[in-house]
Amino acid sequence: MMVFGGLMTLFAGIAAIANDEVFVNTRNYVFEYDLTGWGWIHLILGVVIVLAGFALFTGALWARAVGVVLAGLGAVANFLWLPYAPVWAVALLAIDVFVIWALCTSPRHSEP
Repeated sequence: MMVFGGLMTLFAGIAAIANDEVFVNTRNYVFEYDLTGWGWIHLILGVVIVLAGFALFTGALWARAVGVVLAGLGAVANFLWLPYAPVWAVALLAIDVFVIWALCTSPRHSEP
């Protein structure tokens, strides 16, 4: 699920970089960002989340901790992305929250 969320974040970044006219131009929000710069943030964050998602397949504890931190950063980034792509941001926000929950509640594997 973390790899999927990272790929979707990556695709949102590519869409914002390639053609920022796809997104809604908002006014009167507390925060307002340049969509191309915001696209680069999503692109880089998406690549890092995908790499951390693949690291989770090793079963290492450090990968789980990094996954929780990166999913948290993804959730914050998608919350700030709400004015530009509301449906996409809410879907990715839900995925990030689910990833955090799954990584924190998954049972630890004990060696025999």
